[in-house]
Amino acid sequence: MFLEAYDKKMKQLAHDEEKQLTARKENVERELKLLLLPKDPLDEKSVIVEIRAGTGGDEAGIFAGDLYRMYSRFAEIQGWKVEVLESSPSTQGGVKEIVAAIQGNKVYSKLKYESGVHRVQRVPATEQQGRIHTSAATVAVLPEADDIDIKIEAKDLRIDTFCSSGPGGQSVNTTYSAVRITHLPTGLIVSCQDEKSQIKNREKAMRVLRARLYELEQQKQHEAIAAERRGQIKSGDRSEKIRTYNFPQNRVTDHRIGFTVHQLDAVMEGKLAPFVEGLMAHYQAERLNEELTKA
Repeated sequence: MFLEAYDKKMKQLAHDEEKQLTARKENVERELKLLLLPKDPLDEKSVIVEIRAGTGGDEAGIFAGDLYRMYSRFAEIQGWKVEVLESSPSTQGGVKEIVAAIQGNKVYSKLKYESGVHRVQRVPATEQQGRIHTSAATVAVLPEADDIDIKIEAKDLRIDTFCSSGPGGQSVNTTYSAVRITHLPTGLIVSCQDEKSQIKNREKAMRVLRARLYELEQQKQHEAIAAERRGQIKSGDRSEKIRTYNFPQNRVTDHRIGFTVHQLDAVMEGKLAPFVEGLMAHYQAERLNEELTKA
């Protein structure tokens, strides 16, 4: 009787161990396959983040400013450095557009999936009737190019200088410190007026121009991927969203992976890790499935 009970217990232990080892084997195999996936050479790079107000008037500008603060706080948590390269303020304390450089370790690998239309649902500070409004802002994340990545010929540039202006278009100084650079072959135009020094504004504008040209070059080399990336941005219409921030319900939903958290206040304070990790895992799984299908 004792031996039968002992044998039964040992069989159960062996069965349980087999299940654990099988599960561990599957996890290890998956991790190995992920490690064997071709690395994105851009993942190590710092980035240029461009945030623009979309549909929604003043509230869209306020939300664009909120998104910039969210990414700035996330960068601070990661130990990254944030530098504003260009900003265009709007009324009510928002921004029409803000362009910032975020420098650090593997910035692009964590922020590249943030490109797209972000939608907000809340009662604006300017709303007198307490009605919920829906607004949108677009985010574009570009890998920052080094001098060795992209070469810009002086003959291909037209550089204009002008006086900096404020929210209403009024001149805020009398010196020609603001810089507008036009890349003649592509028609790309970059302006910068944040600094009082024309030289510093020119340096910042060149960084943005270099990043945009680098992105164009990447598009030529990887047209299929670039088509998807361009499709993420679209026109800034509220319906073309990748993520929704619902303030009344304290809820943030990423529509690409169907992931929702009810901690919007924490997300706006830069606690983006659950979304970043979820998106990285999702697209890694997609790439793995593609590789396995090819095999």
